[in-house]
Amino acid sequence: MSNLYIIATPIGNLEDITLRALRVLKEVDVVLCEDTRQTQKLLLKYKIDSQTLSYHQYSKLNKINKIIELLKDNRNLALVSDAGTPGISDPGNMLIKYLIENKVDVKIIPIPGPSALTSALCVSGFPTDNFIFLGFVPHKKGRQTFFKNIAKEKRTVAFYESPHRIIKTLNSMKEYFPEKNIVICRELTKIYETIYRGNSEEIIKKITPDQVKGEFVVIVG
Repeated sequence: MSNLYIIATPIGNLEDITLRALRVLKEVDVVLCEDTRQTQKLLLKYKIDSQTLSYHQYSKLNKINKIIELLKDNRNLALVSDAGTPGISDPGNMLIKYLIENKVDVKIIPIPGPSALTSALCVSGFPTDNFIFLGFVPHKKGRQTFFKNIAKEKRTVAFYESPHRIIKTLNSMKEYFPEKNIVICRELTKIYETIYRGNSEEIIKKITPDQVKGEFVVIVG
Protein backbone atom coordinates (compact mmCIF):
# COMPACT_ATOMS: atom_id res chain seq x y z
CA MET A 1 0.00 0.00 0.00
CA SER A 2 1.26 3.47 -0.89
CA ASN A 3 1.24 6.45 1.44
CA LEU A 4 -0.10 9.92 0.71
CA TYR A 5 1.24 12.43 3.22
CA ILE A 6 -0.73 15.66 3.71
CA ILE A 7 2.04 18.07 4.72
CA ALA A 8 1.58 21.52 6.22
CA THR A 9 4.18 23.99 4.94
CA PRO A 10 5.17 27.50 6.10
CA ILE A 11 2.68 30.31 5.63
CA GLY A 12 5.53 32.81 5.28
CA ASN A 13 8.66 32.22 7.32
CA LEU A 14 10.41 29.17 5.83
CA GLU A 15 11.74 28.20 9.26
CA ASP A 16 8.21 27.27 10.32
CA ILE A 17 8.39 23.64 9.23
CA THR A 18 8.64 20.53 11.34
CA LEU A 19 11.53 18.07 11.31
CA ARG A 20 9.08 15.32 10.42
CA ALA A 21 7.79 17.28 7.41
CA LEU A 22 11.33 17.80 6.12
CA ARG A 23 12.16 14.11 6.53
CA VAL A 24 9.02 12.98 4.69
CA LEU A 25 9.54 15.50 1.86
CA LYS A 26 13.01 13.98 1.35
CA GLU A 27 11.75 10.39 1.44
CA VAL A 28 8.69 10.54 -0.85
CA ASP A 29 8.87 9.76 -4.55
CA VAL A 30 6.79 12.73 -5.69
CA VAL A 31 5.62 15.99 -4.09
CA LEU A 32 2.22 17.18 -5.36
CA CYS A 33 2.26 20.99 -5.39
CA GLU A 34 -0.33 23.72 -5.80
CA ASP A 35 2.44 25.69 -7.56
CA THR A 36 5.73 23.89 -8.21
CA ARG A 37 7.65 27.21 -8.37
CA GLN A 38 6.47 28.16 -4.89
CA THR A 39 7.26 24.74 -3.42
CA GLN A 40 10.72 24.72 -5.00
CA LYS A 41 11.69 27.69 -2.82
CA LEU A 42 11.12 25.54 0.25
CA LEU A 43 12.75 22.44 -1.21
CA LEU A 44 15.84 24.37 -2.32
CA LYS A 45 16.29 25.94 1.11
CA TYR A 46 16.44 22.50 2.73
CA LYS A 47 18.33 20.80 -0.12
CA ILE A 48 15.47 18.46 -0.99
CA ASP A 49 15.57 17.06 -4.53
CA SER A 50 12.32 15.08 -4.59
CA GLN A 51 10.41 15.15 -7.86
CA THR A 52 7.49 17.60 -8.01
CA LEU A 53 4.17 17.43 -9.86
CA SER A 54 1.58 20.20 -10.05
CA TYR A 55 -1.89 19.58 -8.64
CA HIS A 56 -4.31 22.49 -8.10
CA GLN A 57 -7.98 23.43 -8.29
CA TYR A 58 -7.89 23.63 -12.11
CA SER A 59 -6.25 20.22 -12.58
CA LYS A 60 -8.27 17.96 -14.86
CA LEU A 61 -9.25 14.34 -14.29
CA ASN A 62 -6.22 13.05 -16.23
CA LYS A 63 -3.98 14.61 -13.55
CA ILE A 64 -5.88 12.76 -10.83
CA ASN A 65 -5.59 9.56 -12.88
CA LYS A 66 -1.84 10.15 -13.08
CA ILE A 67 -1.70 10.44 -9.28
CA ILE A 68 -3.70 7.22 -8.91
CA GLU A 69 -1.30 5.44 -11.28
CA LEU A 70 1.63 6.54 -9.11
CA LEU A 71 -0.10 5.25 -6.00
CA LYS A 72 -0.93 1.93 -7.66
CA ASP A 73 2.73 1.70 -8.63
CA ASN A 74 3.57 1.79 -4.90
CA ARG A 75 4.95 5.31 -5.03
CA ASN A 76 4.73 7.37 -1.85
CA LEU A 77 3.45 10.90 -2.41
CA ALA A 78 3.30 14.14 -0.45
CA LEU A 79 0.61 16.77 -0.98
CA VAL A 80 1.46 20.40 -0.16
CA SER A 81 -0.24 23.73 -0.81
CA ASP A 82 1.54 27.02 -1.50
CA ALA A 83 1.32 27.78 2.21
CA GLY A 84 -0.27 26.27 5.29
CA THR A 85 -2.26 23.08 5.71
CA PRO A 86 -3.58 21.41 2.53
CA GLY A 87 -7.33 20.99 2.39
CA ILE A 88 -8.17 24.06 4.50
CA SER A 89 -9.85 26.39 1.96
CA ASP A 90 -7.63 24.62 -0.54
CA PRO A 91 -8.20 22.17 -3.44
CA GLY A 92 -6.31 19.39 -1.66
CA ASN A 93 -9.51 18.19 -0.02
CA MET A 94 -10.98 17.37 -3.45
CA LEU A 95 -8.16 14.92 -4.19
CA ILE A 96 -8.53 13.23 -0.80
CA LYS A 97 -12.31 13.00 -1.24
CA TYR A 98 -11.86 11.44 -4.69
CA LEU A 99 -9.37 8.84 -3.44
CA ILE A 100 -11.65 7.86 -0.55
CA GLU A 101 -14.85 7.68 -2.64
CA ASN A 102 -13.13 5.60 -5.32
CA LYS A 103 -11.63 3.25 -2.73
CA VAL A 104 -8.05 3.77 -3.92
CA ASP A 105 -5.71 1.57 -1.88
CA VAL A 106 -3.72 4.30 -0.14
CA LYS A 107 -2.95 5.26 3.44
CA ILE A 108 -3.57 9.00 3.97
CA ILE A 109 -1.31 10.41 6.68
CA PRO A 110 -1.46 13.97 8.12
CA ILE A 111 1.80 15.79 8.87
CA PRO A 112 0.58 18.75 10.97
CA GLY A 113 2.13 22.19 11.01
CA PRO A 114 1.44 25.83 10.10
CA SER A 115 -2.03 27.21 9.47
CA ALA A 116 -2.97 30.86 9.00
CA LEU A 117 -6.31 30.16 10.69
CA THR A 118 -4.92 28.78 13.96
CA SER A 119 -2.05 31.30 13.97
CA ALA A 120 -4.55 34.18 13.88
CA LEU A 121 -6.91 32.62 16.42
CA CYS A 122 -4.17 32.08 18.98
CA VAL A 123 -3.27 35.79 19.07
CA SER A 124 -6.82 37.14 18.78
CA GLY A 125 -7.62 37.21 22.48
CA PHE A 126 -11.13 35.98 21.69
CA PRO A 127 -12.61 32.71 23.06
CA THR A 128 -11.37 29.79 20.95
CA ASP A 129 -12.91 26.86 22.83
CA ASN A 130 -15.84 27.17 20.43
CA PHE A 131 -15.48 28.99 17.12
CA ILE A 132 -16.61 28.67 13.49
CA PHE A 133 -14.55 29.01 10.31
CA LEU A 134 -16.31 30.26 7.17
CA GLY A 135 -13.58 30.08 4.52
CA PHE A 136 -13.53 32.97 2.05
CA VAL A 137 -16.25 35.64 1.87
CA PRO A 138 -18.65 35.06 -1.07
CA HIS A 139 -17.96 37.44 -3.95
CA LYS A 140 -21.58 38.17 -4.85
CA LYS A 141 -24.27 35.56 -4.21
CA GLY A 142 -24.84 35.02 -0.52
CA ARG A 143 -22.69 37.94 0.56
CA GLN A 144 -25.43 39.76 2.51
CA THR A 145 -26.50 36.54 4.21
CA PHE A 146 -22.87 35.85 5.14
CA PHE A 147 -22.59 39.08 7.13
CA LYS A 148 -26.11 38.88 8.58
CA ASN A 149 -25.30 35.46 10.00
CA ILE A 150 -22.07 36.72 11.56
CA ALA A 151 -24.02 39.60 13.16
CA LYS A 152 -26.23 37.04 14.97
CA GLU A 153 -23.39 34.64 15.85
CA LYS A 154 -22.46 34.29 19.53
CA ARG A 155 -19.27 32.32 18.87
CA THR A 156 -15.93 33.63 17.62
CA VAL A 157 -15.99 33.73 13.80
CA ALA A 158 -12.97 33.35 11.53
CA PHE A 159 -12.72 33.77 7.76
CA TYR A 160 -10.24 34.61 4.98
CA GLU A 161 -10.29 37.61 2.68
CA SER A 162 -8.19 38.68 -0.31
CA PRO A 163 -6.34 42.01 -0.50
CA HIS A 164 -8.61 43.11 -3.37
CA ARG A 165 -11.75 42.93 -1.24
CA ILE A 166 -10.63 43.58 2.35
CA ILE A 167 -11.80 47.23 2.39
CA LYS A 168 -15.15 46.27 0.84
CA THR A 169 -15.53 43.57 3.48
CA LEU A 170 -14.66 45.97 6.29
CA ASN A 171 -17.34 48.36 5.02
CA SER A 172 -19.87 45.51 5.03
CA MET A 173 -18.87 44.65 8.60
CA LYS A 174 -19.31 48.30 9.54
CA GLU A 175 -22.83 48.12 8.09
CA TYR A 176 -23.96 44.84 9.69
CA PHE A 177 -22.14 44.76 13.04
CA PRO A 178 -20.31 48.05 13.72
CA GLU A 179 -20.02 47.36 17.46
CA LYS A 180 -18.25 43.99 17.26
CA ASN A 181 -14.55 43.77 18.09
CA ILE A 182 -12.38 42.47 15.26
CA VAL A 183 -8.83 41.24 14.83
CA ILE A 184 -7.34 41.24 11.32
CA CYS A 185 -4.01 39.53 10.66
CA ARG A 186 -1.98 40.38 7.56
CA GLU A 187 1.19 38.73 6.24
CA LEU A 188 1.46 36.41 9.24
CA THR A 189 5.05 35.21 9.97
CA LYS A 190 6.43 37.47 7.22
CA ILE A 191 8.54 40.64 7.48
CA TYR A 192 5.52 42.95 7.33
CA GLU A 193 3.30 40.94 9.68
CA THR A 194 0.62 43.26 11.03
CA ILE A 195 -2.22 42.66 13.48
CA TYR A 196 -5.06 45.18 13.59
CA ARG A 197 -7.46 45.36 16.54
CA GLY A 198 -10.65 47.36 17.04
CA ASN A 199 -14.07 47.68 15.45
CA SER A 200 -14.49 47.85 11.68
CA GLU A 201 -14.47 51.65 11.52
CA GLU A 202 -11.28 51.87 13.58
CA ILE A 203 -9.49 49.27 11.45
CA ILE A 204 -10.52 50.95 8.17
CA LYS A 205 -8.65 54.05 9.36
CA LYS A 206 -5.55 51.98 10.19
CA ILE A 207 -5.19 50.12 6.88
CA THR A 208 -3.46 52.32 4.31
CA PRO A 209 -3.55 51.54 0.54
CA ASP A 210 0.05 50.28 0.56
CA GLN A 211 -0.88 47.73 3.24
CA VAL A 212 -3.61 46.06 1.19
CA LYS A 213 -1.35 43.15 0.24
CA GLY A 214 -1.21 39.49 1.18
CA GLU A 215 -3.99 37.25 2.43
CA PHE A 216 -5.97 38.47 5.42
CA VAL A 217 -7.37 36.41 8.29
CA VAL A 218 -10.36 38.08 9.93
CA ILE A 219 -11.48 37.15 13.46
CA VAL A 220 -14.77 38.53 14.76
CA GLY A 221 -15.34 38.48 18.52
